[in-house]
Amino acid sequence: MLNIILFGPPGAGKGTQAIKLSEKYGLVHISTGDLLRAEVKAETELGKAAKSLMDKGILVSDEIVTGMIDSKISKSLSGKGFIFDGFPRTLPQAESLDNILSKYSLAITITLALEVEEEELYKRISLRGKISGRVDDQDRNTFLKRMQVYNAETSPLKSFYKNKGILVLLNGAGSIEDIFNSLSREIDKKL
Repeated sequence: MLNIILFGPPGAGKGTQAIKLSEKYGLVHISTGDLLRAEVKAETELGKAAKSLMDKGILVSDEIVTGMIDSKISKSLSGKGFIFDGFPRTLPQAESLDNILSKYSLAITITLALEVEEEELYKRISLRGKISGRVDDQDRNTFLKRMQVYNAETSPLKSFYKNKGILVLLNGAGSIEDIFNSLSREIDKKL
């Protein structure tokens, strides 16, 4: 199985590229945001627990998120593999993902990290906010807080995956198609 982590800061294009890559390689796209919404809509036990927290403005715990990911993986084992979009975000989540995958005799094949200059990230996110109407995406202070969290909690995962020998850094600036082609070339090397 081909199991990919698509990694990068807010606005790097992870969601866009994950969808394109999942279609090209026949992978199950796992986005924590999509999973949360689906579990809540289906009114599963995990979904009910997540909704209760979200309604109170509390972040959903790693335990709930990893439970949803475990559930999604267990239901999709007959596929060609997985692409993880926006997960893991912290070292404990990365360790949990390794444990979940090993339970099914799986491992991450490659971690693709999109590198994009901060000013370009802000341009992309503020444009997304204007198009979608999301006020939080248009606020520079909110963006700066997201970047602080990314730099403090998520960016250290580069070392974690580099030490495993599965990290590839890629330029995330350019056209969607150019970035997609760069990602595809790296994946093809693993096939």
